[in-house]
Amino acid sequence: MKKTVPHAIASLAFGALAALSGAAQAHQIWIEQPAGQNAVIRFGEFGENLREASPGLLDKFVAPSATLTSAAGTKTVDATKSANGFTLPFKATAGEALVAEDAQYPLFTFKRDGQEVTNWYRPSARLVTDFAAQKPQLALDLVPAGKHGEFQLFFQGKPLAKAKVSLVTQSGWAKEAHTDAQGHVSFEMPWKGVYVAEVSHTDKTPGERTGAKGAERYQGVSYVTTTTFVQADGVEPIPAGPAATPNK
Repeated sequence: MKKTVPHAIASLAFGALAALSGAAQAHQIWIEQPAGQNAVIRFGEFGENLREASPGLLDKFVAPSATLTSAAGTKTVDATKSANGFTLPFKATAGEALVAEDAQYPLFTFKRDGQEVTNWYRPSARLVTDFAAQKPQLALDLVPAGKHGEFQLFFQGKPLAKAKVSLVTQSGWAKEAHTDAQGHVSFEMPWKGVYVAEVSHTDKTPGERTGAKGAERYQGVSYVTTTTFVQADGVEPIPAGPAATPNK
């Protein structure tokens, strides 16, 4: 059953990450696209009007990149760090979509049952311009399912069931629901303006990745992904609160 909840409750979806690795991993990335401007990757808490900055937690990112998908194909670029986000040299127009991720975010270590455990935090994001059905591109990907307000969640290309999805606006208004057996979840979207759907998933399968430091082993991966959609019609949105102060 869907229900309206304060954003503080909706954010509990990411509480386990916070307990494991500190405030940075409680956050998520999302893609903003101000009217008439190119897209920007943000890091923080959208529903709390928090955008992390540089110097600060934004500096933890290693190599964020983004891919624009259009009728002409796909185009992938490296993002450029600014004072409060990562700018992209393009924007998604009608019928196009953007995805972004940083697959080289630093591994982090914590203690569990007296043993040191190394984990991989994998943030990613998607921006869509309509609800036409799309195929997944990210490891954890929440894509439009062909009907307004309906999404389908995939993990490693397969539908992910029983996952909690939170839909938030910048004012802190939020709803949450769980995906069904085929990964589908739907929401009513009453407000005009920007919505960000948030979801996380933990995979405790050990593995190894190759990065700037060479081969790095990990005991699990914490995936966090978002999908942004701007609704042109609807009830005038509740005003957002003052911008939260970035962490240092």
